[in-house]
Amino acid sequence: MLQLIKDDPWLEPYESDIQTRFNYYKDEIDRIKKEYGGLKKYASLDDQLGFHKIRNGFIYREWAPGAEALSLVGDFNNWDSDSHKMIRKEDGIWEVEISKDSGLKHLSAVKVRITSANGIHDRIPAFIKYATQDQESYDFTGRIWQPSSEYKWSDQDFDLDAVQNPVIYECHPGMAQEKEGVGTFEEFQENILPRIKDLGYNCIQLMAVAEHPYYGSFGYHVANFYAPSSRFGTPDDLKSLVNTAHKMGIAVIMDVVHSHSVKNFAEGLNDFDGTKNQYFHEGGKGYHTGWDSKLFNYGKEEVSRFLLSNLRYWLEEFHFDGFRFDGVTSMLYHHHGDHVSFDHYDKYFKDGVDWDAVRYLQLANTLVHTIKPKAITIAEDMSGMPGMCQPIGNGGLGFDYRLGMGIPDNWIKWLKHKKDEEWNVQEIWNVLSNRRYKEKTVAYAESHDQAMVGDKTLAFWLMDKEMYWHMGKGDDNLIIDRGIALHKMIRMVTAAAGGEAYLNFIGNEFGHPEWMDFPRQGNDWSYKYARRQWSLVDNKELKYHYLNDFESDMLHLLKSENVLNAPPAKLLNIDETNKVLIFERANLIFVFNFHPNNSVPDYEFWVPKAGNYSYLLNSDDEKFGGHNRLDSNTVHHSFKKEGGDFIKIYCVNRTAIVLKAK
Repeated sequence: MLQLIKDDPWLEPYESDIQTRFNYYKDEIDRIKKEYGGLKKYASLDDQLGFHKIRNGFIYREWAPGAEALSLVGDFNNWDSDSHKMIRKEDGIWEVEISKDSGLKHLSAVKVRITSANGIHDRIPAFIKYATQDQESYDFTGRIWQPSSEYKWSDQDFDLDAVQNPVIYECHPGMAQEKEGVGTFEEFQENILPRIKDLGYNCIQLMAVAEHPYYGSFGYHVANFYAPSSRFGTPDDLKSLVNTAHKMGIAVIMDVVHSHSVKNFAEGLNDFDGTKNQYFHEGGKGYHTGWDSKLFNYGKEEVSRFLLSNLRYWLEEFHFDGFRFDGVTSMLYHHHGDHVSFDHYDKYFKDGVDWDAVRYLQLANTLVHTIKPKAITIAEDMSGMPGMCQPIGNGGLGFDYRLGMGIPDNWIKWLKHKKDEEWNVQEIWNVLSNRRYKEKTVAYAESHDQAMVGDKTLAFWLMDKEMYWHMGKGDDNLIIDRGIALHKMIRMVTAAAGGEAYLNFIGNEFGHPEWMDFPRQGNDWSYKYARRQWSLVDNKELKYHYLNDFESDMLHLLKSENVLNAPPAKLLNIDETNKVLIFERANLIFVFNFHPNNSVPDYEFWVPKAGNYSYLLNSDDEKFGGHNRLDSNTVHHSFKKEGGDFIKIYCVNRTAIVLKAK
């Protein structure tokens, strides 16, 4: 019996299904070893296809089995399709050699002219490493990326072992600057990485890396899977960013999108060889109505190799430390999780599961951890499929973490529909502690999803328009006081009880106001909401820095006390009358009083061991914008009662404290 089933006896009726999916993966691994010599060689399709230097110039190969003719065109041959016609080889691969005196060189503009059943069209090569967009026509063109010298890495001393149980800074390079425009990799490296380091984050999750035609897609409609987005800089600029982060001790994971692809004909893979089913499923099965995009056929070998090679490429060429896989729920099920309530185990094993996608994700995790054993893989899955973060040999899919997507959804729900005096503390605890046995979770109170236009950041849900007028120090305002207090508490309880890793979206650590909105016709193509206003937190006359300072101290506590690596939190006390939640984790006592009014002197509760309890963190401290109602130098001595150990504290309303026994 697989370990996954031993860990969860409720899975026993599905033993044959779980064993079958494991065998499906195992048979594929065995085939790959036999035919290719191993998974890494299987995932090296980009070494065969695309542009490669040879002694006499370049060789270019493209997979287009349904095409009738291919020609390489570009500025080097005046876009003449007769100049460099490609020859069809085996397995639908086309090839052409380009002599070194042809003029093809670094940054040459290129496309492949494909003649097929749908006519004659110029397309961007599928394995292009760099593509640029014309600022007037918005047309993308492939570019040869063959600089005279390779980028020189200096991150050999980076220790990824030190970044297990990560605290993750989710960020988008384009909106990371305060200017109303698109930020660059270089600006991010110079201006934002030092902030991330100072805050105490040890990992960044970089969004929108792969080239995408429409900036407003947030990078989720990828066209060129092997090309870093040129709107942020060159491939070497991205390498420099990763290299610098590593030298700061910060891991870099990529928000990778293998769940779908942009449907754009001119820029992407759609109908590339003139057929409807080269990379994607044909018909409705190959189209995601909610995302208006194309869906990969993970069961086709060439598609599997294309995507797996893509993962290997980002790891080896750019030194990424892992991936957050976007849209995993959509991949796993033919219904994509749309309007489906995952309320029965049948829905994980019997109803509409795409077993090719399951196998692809198992192969992906195997490959990533073969290349970089300590790499971090995170699944964005809202279905809760059992085994998502269990080893494949146990019957799982092999991810290291899953996103705790229910946590932010519930915080928004409670903020929208209830006054905080109506919050149910037991419900908060249930949401934060409800996760599958042996499966690690990335806890977060808000990510980019909660901050998009049409929604609000937590800070804006809490304080709304009052943030425009009352964030100056000395300006007393009850709404702002409440918002700052609860913002700190929500983030602390989420980080401490919600998982084995923690994530925050860029700027939300200091309560970035308003929402995010990329330039579009509906906002007159404005960048006003597609940026981060660092001047707010840098201005010490404003209250934003209180939240920023609390976040920093919280993160340093999580790391110094090894909280995220500790077993799950153990509940000590729930008091619905006073809205008090107390739990223990990593030998620390976490106390949260969510009540708007009730501060309770001599609040008594049981503790797991005797000792003298000192304060490690106090959200009511004046340095965090609190009211300084607690003396953080106080030591609480435990006492015996009813055969156990107890302490008494002043349990202050809208305050989070962390105690440690000495």
